[in-house]
Amino acid sequence: MKQIKVLAIIIALFTFGMAKAQIGQFPGENIPDHTPMMNSTWEAIDKMMYKVTTENNKKVYTPHYPPALKSLENKVVELPGYLVPLNSGRNHKTFMLSVLPVMQCAFCGSNGIPPMVEIFMKSESVKFTEEPIKIKGKMVFNPEPLKGNAEIQIVDAVLIK
Repeated sequence: MKQIKVLAIIIALFTFGMAKAQIGQFPGENIPDHTPMMNSTWEAIDKMMYKVTTENNKKVYTPHYPPALKSLENKVVELPGYLVPLNSGRNHKTFMLSVLPVMQCAFCGSNGIPPMVEIFMKSESVKFTEEPIKIKGKMVFNPEPLKGNAEIQIVDAVLIK
């Protein structure tokens, strides 16, 4: 009987600890803020959908750009977000920018994939950071996303400090 009580206490403590870990309420811990960096440009990007067709018994996903997003094509935009590297290394001239930090990816799928765009820096490279950054550049749509690269790209980008 004593062993059952000890086991029950251990299970209760473990359950309480897991609940606290999931909520992120450990005092003194430096837990990063995972607040999405949404603005009106990100909201337009997030509305992009895919038209699904079938060719030779294979599903083909073609991007569909709604009017709010289409109106941003070839316009200079500013986007806050988190750097998601495409290659290993400390400095990046081409990378993905996401509304959520890459460290949040463990939770992807629970609420869908966060919106992302591909960034091509004009000249300078950006040092990897887990902190939010802000990019300014021209938004273009990739005409052949099925051949690689993201559907939405920011070209000639500069880092806004």
